[in-house]
Amino acid sequence: MKTAKTLMAVGVASALTLLPACQNGNGSADNPLLQESTLPFGAPDFSKIQVADYMPAFQEAIAQTRQEIDQIANSTEAPTFKNTIVSYEESGQLLDRVSRIFFALTEADKTPELAEVEKQVMPLITELENDISFNKALFQRIKTVYDNEFASLQGEDRKLTEEVYKEFVRKGALLSDEKMARMKEINLAINDLQQQWGDLLPEATNDAVVWVDTKEELAGLTDADIAQCKQDAENLGGKKPYCIVIINTTQQPLLTSLDNRDLRRRVFEASVHRADGTGKHNTFSIVAQMARLRAEQAQLMGYENYASYSLEKTMAQNTDNAYAFLRNLIAAYNPKAEAETRAIEAYARRTEGPSFQLQPYDRFYYSAKMKKELLSISDDEVKPYFNVDSVLQNGVFYAANRVYGLTFKQRTDIPTYHPDMKTFEVFDRDGKSLALFYCDYFRRPTKRGGAWMDGFAKQSHQRQQKPIIFNVCNFAKAPEGQPSLLTWDDVTTMFHEFGHALHGMLSNCQYNYLSGTSVARDFVEMPSQFNESFASIPDIFDHYARHAETGQPMPAELKERMLKSINFQPCYALGENLAATCLDMAWHMLAIDQVPTAEKAADFETEALRQIGLLNPQIPPRYSTSYFNHIWGGGYAAGYYSYLWTEVLAVNIADVFAQRGALDPAVGQDFREKVLSRGNTLPLQQLFTSFTGMEQPDASALLKARGL
Repeated sequence: MKTAKTLMAVGVASALTLLPACQNGNGSADNPLLQESTLPFGAPDFSKIQVADYMPAFQEAIAQTRQEIDQIANSTEAPTFKNTIVSYEESGQLLDRVSRIFFALTEADKTPELAEVEKQVMPLITELENDISFNKALFQRIKTVYDNEFASLQGEDRKLTEEVYKEFVRKGALLSDEKMARMKEINLAINDLQQQWGDLLPEATNDAVVWVDTKEELAGLTDADIAQCKQDAENLGGKKPYCIVIINTTQQPLLTSLDNRDLRRRVFEASVHRADGTGKHNTFSIVAQMARLRAEQAQLMGYENYASYSLEKTMAQNTDNAYAFLRNLIAAYNPKAEAETRAIEAYARRTEGPSFQLQPYDRFYYSAKMKKELLSISDDEVKPYFNVDSVLQNGVFYAANRVYGLTFKQRTDIPTYHPDMKTFEVFDRDGKSLALFYCDYFRRPTKRGGAWMDGFAKQSHQRQQKPIIFNVCNFAKAPEGQPSLLTWDDVTTMFHEFGHALHGMLSNCQYNYLSGTSVARDFVEMPSQFNESFASIPDIFDHYARHAETGQPMPAELKERMLKSINFQPCYALGENLAATCLDMAWHMLAIDQVPTAEKAADFETEALRQIGLLNPQIPPRYSTSYFNHIWGGGYAAGYYSYLWTEVLAVNIADVFAQRGALDPAVGQDFREKVLSRGNTLPLQQLFTSFTGMEQPDASALLKARGL
């Protein structure tokens, strides 16, 4: 997503983020984490939860989970779907609840105290996962049900049994004792490395800040941007009057406006080299070790490489299909990318002279100038119309109301983990309370980079649990008294993450294990990428694109120019994604003895891009190896291709909406019933086909949608 690390917690594939725990924590009698919340939906009561509560809560939850698993595994009753599969599905609920709260904070507001607790907690959870995954008595009962009862099961019961059995097999339940022991060691080692990564990368990104002495050096930025640089400098200790913070991607948004070329260079190089230098902020050792361990995991499971192991459970199914998809895109993209670069350099030479050599830190700057000259549009001209509150209320929520009949009421009585966070109760078209939705939009030093969706609770009829969903982003927060304005990319990010939120909120499944976003990576990004399409639909756009000071809608003439500019010079966005995708695949196609050393990691990246035809200094990867959090810290290893794969699905679905009525509630209801509500209860291709009528996705639609 544009989530936190994925963690298998007792029968539930959960995206988790751990919360802090101290040594002298509270006992169960007064520990709010160990009590059922009295808030609506069972929402976490952050007004009561203290750092000291977490460790004792984890200790109790882990012990309770072990007891529940032992009861299933050691039962003297003959294994049945109900006493084995359903019991497994229902186990670990306390651990799930505590983990979801804790890990939400370590991702979005990781204080040093939380980081210390995380170091203590993660080995305990990984050890528990190992003990469950390799519990022979438990697996034998699951296998017995799968072998003897599966054929007679129907619907979600059948799907749950299949998913649980296959998940155990994929984790190594059929391995020999020797290989099983080694797999346990690998799991613990990977956990430790991901913990190191999670501590090191945010620190490296924060320390990569570029300090600026004078306001004059920031020429080209708006007054609001300069004020933000001043505020960021104060927040980071005031070493100098101004600073430019580094966000998670390679290119930095302010490079479109900075007139000072040397400062542009400094910002770009700070971004690219944030985690590959000679100091303490070098992640290559972690990368090399993790790549080697993943290759060994795949080998133990009988696969040639980790990518083959990972893709088996996806829509792509195998590396041949994934690479065929990517190479077709690369072939169509490369000639256009070269032409786009030549055009930008030629434009720059008109003012800089015939010998000017375009550098990657120049590209955004001159592209923005070209766009302004050719299309008479600039980001500064449209940002006043993208007030964060209006985009949320009058855009994201309004579209959900028009399409799905949802309404949103802010709840100020439900505590949050940070003052910037807002909470809304979500109501269905019949007035029935459906979900809770939290949004945490502004960046801070304690928040990791990027944007994501997750939940404090997933929907489940079995558990009588309604969804409690949150979105987290890293938008710049304006100084006190000023409106926080978004770029167009920020706007689409908000719509994107809310698409994930809808996937969670509109889930209508019996079992937690199958509900909401519990689908393959190359399907989970489809609802989010599809939801981006509503941002530019005229009726929606006109409703939220209003001037932050006057409240007036964006003038028709400006709107026309702005919407035409969306696909101006589209090659960069596609190219940086393709390059990152191919880097991910290259690392995870390696056998154990092919993984480079830490010292050779940068060379491996260069050669991998050269071999696939994407070594283009003008269009570097969206994430370079040393700060590619999706694959080293998140759950997208050998799966980053899914953003492009699911974009195809999303474009195909958007075309169906356009044909049938983009804002027609009947179309929205059909999509909701056939796709968004289904979770992982049916084959994913079947979900796609049932709504679109297409037997296979049409990949050519992606290039057309991107203006290529």
